[in-house]
Amino acid sequence: MEVTDIGNKEKGKLSSQKPRPGKNVLLTVVRNVQQAKIRFLHAAFDTAGECLLAGDHLGNIYAFDICRNRFCLVQKTEQACTALAFCLHRTTEFLVALIDNTIKCFDKDTKQMVSWMRGHGGTVSSISIHSSGRYALTTSPDTAQLWDLDTFQRERKLNVHQSVGIQKVFFLPQSNTILSCFSDDSIFAWDGDTLLCKYQLPVPDYGPRICYKTFAVTRDGKILAAAGRSNLLHLWCLDRKVLINGIQMPAQVRTVRQLEFLPDSSDERASQTLGVLGQDGIMRFINIHTSKLLFHIGSYNDAITRVTVSPTGRHVGAIMDNGGISVYSMQELNKPPLPPVVVISDNTNNQEPSNLNARLQTETVQRQTKRTCRPKRVQILATSAELTVEDKENQLPGGLNKKRLMALLKTFGEYPAKYRMFVWRSLLCLPENYAAYCSLNEKGLHSAYLTLHEKYPIKSQKLQRGLLRILSALGHWAAIFGEVEYLPLITFPFVKLFQNNPMVCFEVVATVIVNWCQHWFEYFPNPPLNVLSMAENVLSYHDKELLQHLLDCGITSQLYLWPLLETLFSEVLTRDEWLRLFDNVFSNHPSFLLMACVAYLTCCREPLFLCCQKQDFEYFFHHRNNLNLEDMIKESYRLMNKTPADIHPRRTLADFTPLTKGQYPVFNQYPEFIVEYQNQEREKIRKEEREYLQERQEVSTLRASLMQRQVEEDAYFAQQELLQKAEERRRNILAQEEARLTQQRTKLAAMKKELKMKELHLLDLNKQRLLKHQQDLQVSQIHRLDHEIRRKMDIREQETAAALQDLDMRQMELEIQRRQLEQQLCKEQLRLERHLEEEAELLMKSADANKEEAASQPGTDSNWQRDVAKGPQHVDAELERRREKMALFERHTLAEGDRLTDTWRDAAGMEWDDVVNDRAHLMEQQQARQTTDTSGGVVRKPGLITSLVGTSEAQQANIGATPKQTGSNILVSVNTSSPAESTSTISQDRGRAHLDSKEKLLLKEILDLRQRLVNRAREDSSASSLAHSSPHAAAAR
Repeated sequence: MEVTDIGNKEKGKLSSQKPRPGKNVLLTVVRNVQQAKIRFLHAAFDTAGECLLAGDHLGNIYAFDICRNRFCLVQKTEQACTALAFCLHRTTEFLVALIDNTIKCFDKDTKQMVSWMRGHGGTVSSISIHSSGRYALTTSPDTAQLWDLDTFQRERKLNVHQSVGIQKVFFLPQSNTILSCFSDDSIFAWDGDTLLCKYQLPVPDYGPRICYKTFAVTRDGKILAAAGRSNLLHLWCLDRKVLINGIQMPAQVRTVRQLEFLPDSSDERASQTLGVLGQDGIMRFINIHTSKLLFHIGSYNDAITRVTVSPTGRHVGAIMDNGGISVYSMQELNKPPLPPVVVISDNTNNQEPSNLNARLQTETVQRQTKRTCRPKRVQILATSAELTVEDKENQLPGGLNKKRLMALLKTFGEYPAKYRMFVWRSLLCLPENYAAYCSLNEKGLHSAYLTLHEKYPIKSQKLQRGLLRILSALGHWAAIFGEVEYLPLITFPFVKLFQNNPMVCFEVVATVIVNWCQHWFEYFPNPPLNVLSMAENVLSYHDKELLQHLLDCGITSQLYLWPLLETLFSEVLTRDEWLRLFDNVFSNHPSFLLMACVAYLTCCREPLFLCCQKQDFEYFFHHRNNLNLEDMIKESYRLMNKTPADIHPRRTLADFTPLTKGQYPVFNQYPEFIVEYQNQEREKIRKEEREYLQERQEVSTLRASLMQRQVEEDAYFAQQELLQKAEERRRNILAQEEARLTQQRTKLAAMKKELKMKELHLLDLNKQRLLKHQQDLQVSQIHRLDHEIRRKMDIREQETAAALQDLDMRQMELEIQRRQLEQQLCKEQLRLERHLEEEAELLMKSADANKEEAASQPGTDSNWQRDVAKGPQHVDAELERRREKMALFERHTLAEGDRLTDTWRDAAGMEWDDVVNDRAHLMEQQQARQTTDTSGGVVRKPGLITSLVGTSEAQQANIGATPKQTGSNILVSVNTSSPAESTSTISQDRGRAHLDSKEKLLLKEILDLRQRLVNRAREDSSASSLAHSSPHAAAAR
């Protein structure tokens, strides 16, 4: 196998040699640049299936022309591609999806970018092209978008939820239906024009879940194959919307990467071969009806990652695991094995041919298994070492031999059904001029067959389109075929057989027309009288009696021979019988068809003798009859051998001539002037018909408008009558409704009155219940208030008792402090008295001493006496000053007492009368004390001092007694306060802490006042002592 390394080349040859017949791998292409391997990722065939487009991971797009053995670099996108499509209606353009989530359209010839399509949010995984090539569907995991390839505008967009991803969205072949497949295995079919959901395939609820990942549809769009993460395949019938079959792959296949249906040329095998690419890199082709493995490509060493199948089914492009591309020939891989071959050997070389002992030897054709599973050519043992000239003439394409096929046909009466189409293609030597057929097909629908469906209605739309396609191609090939009325009858059987391969069908029909329809068109537009005369001569030679009966009944060859020829026996034979007959027709001289017509007549001579009317004969030759086909074929061979040469059709009809390769031969075996005249007449008739149709259309339009106007007028008057009747009915209905409403209003008023009465009664009841409820609430509230008052009274009594106890304790403490203070004051008084007595003694002693000195000194006696006389005056002045000080001190004490009284009144809440009484009592005590001090101060000097001391002590005692009395008054005020005089009493809410703080402040102020009084008494006593001592000192001096 030759491997082509294109390297950095931009164009060149693919292979140095032409592909030889029998090779299953046509070419293998790799790309290595500086010892680095460039991997191809995706590939796609064009519409003709002869040019392969491939993109590598560097963004280079190459075109490989298989027929011309050339390649070229068509584009550099600079980024890897994710999908390719090369079957647009403009054959030189292609679509490529890139990793930046965009799609670009390029022209292969000009290498220019045509358009740039954006809109996908994820990687585009597939591109599906409509059968017309004008629309494209691009699929990414989150969305699918429909594009118009004429304007490159987005037409529609399909969005899905993130939890349900899109697997693939694609067009069905030969239809306008869109199939969408999702990650939850649901499959929906949509109408391409309206995008309405046509149907949904039911998700199988039994068996293991496959998780669909890849899908494939047959060329007729009837069967859908789906597979995924399993070795199980599901086959759906899209017409019936049911799951028809499940195929389990071998155990080596765990998951399926890709599915592809392989188009076949034969009708019996169409849409049957399915390619399954597993995770092992081997693509196995199976028959979906028999579930048998036919062949496979790839191996464990040369694994395949992705494949693409050409539209014609002739080639398969495979992206290999090593990054290269291999193109396989399906004609070689799918070539059927040869049928058993009969070999005739002679035992004696010198014997006559008639005396030879024919020995049939059946050789079994074996397909040897190689890694590529392609069939090898069967080698047959011949009687001689070298082939004769006759054997060379009998050689057919595909390795078949016509002589051996004839022997096989005579032995079994037919070719194997499995290989019949292959044998026919070999016998007819079809050139397979695909380019020439495409040029004919591209001319479109022939004008002569625009109304074919009206004349030949066919139930199957596919067959109708196929027949129309083949007839149009024949009409474009030769002008006569647009005028021949019976051409659809000749073509239809072959269209039904080769409906999946129109090119082969066209070439088969063309070969039949060129060889088996010789001289048919010389008498056009009449039936071929010359050909019918040849067959009639043969019938006259072999069965004159039958011919005479037909002539006696007035039946000509146009009635008993032409119906068989113009339909090629398709009306009088079944499908199997027709196939067996044409096995023999294609294997023999073209004259065999005429002999078969004569043999049909001779084999049916008994029923024909019973027919006398023309209608009977017409029915006989247009319907099936009881006929033994084997006898008919044997009779045909007998007629071929027994008919004299002078009347044998072989003398007039030429031998078989196949179609030429490259271009189809020119067909002009018909009277051209008649055809041209008919064309002119037909065009004239068509023109007149168009004018007539246009006039008729105008008349129809006028008639329709007139009828429409008449209908509208009739409808208007009818509507007016209906409106009048409806108005009368409405009036009657309104009157009835008014009467009914009046009655209902009366009833409603009575009901309202009754409801009002009930409402008043209910309001009275509710009022009574409410009053009772309020009374109950007030009683309960009074009880609760009584309970609260009792509780507060108890609390107040408890707090009062506690306060009284605290006051008693504090009074006792104050009494104790008073007594201690009195003791201290008594001690201090005694000490002061002793001190004063001592000073007085000292003064007396000093006075006596002074007297003695004065006596001794007479001059100073007068001074002393004068000083002694002034002594009492000084003492009186000193006493007067002290009285003033005492009066000032008393006033100060009274002010302090007033302040303390106000404080106690504010703190304890005493009444002002009690405070006034206490103050008056205090004033009386002060006056009594002053009186006592005044009376006691003039007796004698020691008594004066004693009275002073007593006065200070009395003042201190009175001051010490004042808090006690005040406290007692406070206590009396608290105890005698009533609940009605709560405004002047101590508030219970202030709390015990506030009362204690007030009491402490008051005691502190009392102690400070006592201390100041004691200090002042001491100062006064010290001042008096100094005053007494100073006169005596002066007298002594």
